[in-house]
Amino acid sequence: MRFVSHSKGQSVDMTKGNPYLVIFKFALPVFLSQVFQQLYNTADSFIVSEFLGTEALAAVSSSGNLIFLMISFFEGLAVGAGIVISRYFGAGQRERVSHAIHTNLALGIVSGVFLTVFGVLFTPTFLHWMNVDYDVLPHAVEYFRYYFFGAIAMVMYNICRGIMNALGDSRRPLYYLIFSSVLNVILDYLFVGVFHWGVKSAAIATVISQASSVILCLCYLCKKDSEYRVEFSKIRFHTEILCEIVRYGLPSGVQNSVIGFANVVLQSQVNSFGKLAMAAFGTQAKIEGFAFMPITGFNMALTTFIGQNLGAREYSRAKKGARFGILSAMVLAEIIGVFYYILSPQLMAVFDETPRVIELGVMHARTTAPFYFLLAFSHSVAAVCRGAGKAFVPMSIMLGIWCVFRLIYVMTVMHFVGEIGYIFMAYPITWIISSIIYLLYYCLSDWVHGFDREGRKA
Repeated sequence: MRFVSHSKGQSVDMTKGNPYLVIFKFALPVFLSQVFQQLYNTADSFIVSEFLGTEALAAVSSSGNLIFLMISFFEGLAVGAGIVISRYFGAGQRERVSHAIHTNLALGIVSGVFLTVFGVLFTPTFLHWMNVDYDVLPHAVEYFRYYFFGAIAMVMYNICRGIMNALGDSRRPLYYLIFSSVLNVILDYLFVGVFHWGVKSAAIATVISQASSVILCLCYLCKKDSEYRVEFSKIRFHTEILCEIVRYGLPSGVQNSVIGFANVVLQSQVNSFGKLAMAAFGTQAKIEGFAFMPITGFNMALTTFIGQNLGAREYSRAKKGARFGILSAMVLAEIIGVFYYILSPQLMAVFDETPRVIELGVMHARTTAPFYFLLAFSHSVAAVCRGAGKAFVPMSIMLGIWCVFRLIYVMTVMHFVGEIGYIFMAYPITWIISSIIYLLYYCLSDWVHGFDREGRKA
């Protein structure tokens, strides 16, 4: 028997009601969360550029790919935990849901501490590997080190958000993120613009803001009237649940890491063109993050929706929701891509009015924006696979196409041609190839019965 709390803000059963409306109601708060999440990076870039200049902007803008590489593996494990939680929630197994939540929190604490120590110690080494411009390097080292002092806050927020999302609650993470995003903008202006504490203060502002969102999440999860209340005394590793989290999360973690590694290599190639190219590439990536938001919203909704419905053996409903989520993400992403293609010069100028920075940023944007629907399709089918317990499939595709093939392509064209525009073309080329493979897998495989086969084996 499935048990569901019907009180406001509690867990939500996604196996009931109109599947389109359920997915949309879940995806909308996630989409809005991504808007405010993106404010973390864009506020840092805009305010740093306004008060500290192009070199500081290049330092902050170059941070995205390296930060993603450092935290992406642990975010993948959090995805695995979300799959386990949503599956057992859909099946109505309350004790296993509680064990998964507390195991996930224990994993987040250990991962956050490790990432903090590792990031602080090895920041200079990574930046040297990335060919960061000599003039930018001191600012970049300073920014990264202070940023990674708050790595545990980054990890724990993703853990807490994943827990609430897996239980069908995407609204409360939005509320907490709105608060922390506004706080981040205020602190950025205060630390950088008023106190003139330099580029490191932008990282400090972000860390403080992220820590505030973690505190709010934990306060809610520890409430006594919550159906799956977190108790600090119960935070520990449950071996069987941990093995499931690793089984589902490890492929996602590896997938994220290899994509992050490939992007860091691409970033290092861009860095070889100098600080203006660094500023353009990083700024364009931050703007492009807004285009990725509808994809992320529907991806999170799809993973939770598929996990709960397959856990409840609602196969037809899972297929119907998958089709709707994939199509919605593709349409929204392409609409944003069209607007970005048209408005890219004006958007780049908001961050830096240097003509060469705008020129390179627009070149990058207009190379990739027409193909956003393919990016959305690849990520959406990957989300369906993860929700169905098939995380190994997207890991294999991303590793083969978005990492190995992309790097071979970039190294080859840089060796024979050496023009930065060919680096930008790596993205749509690999999106096309991965989309073809995903389409074949989605149409020809029996992805809906993976949990059943696992249950029979067990």
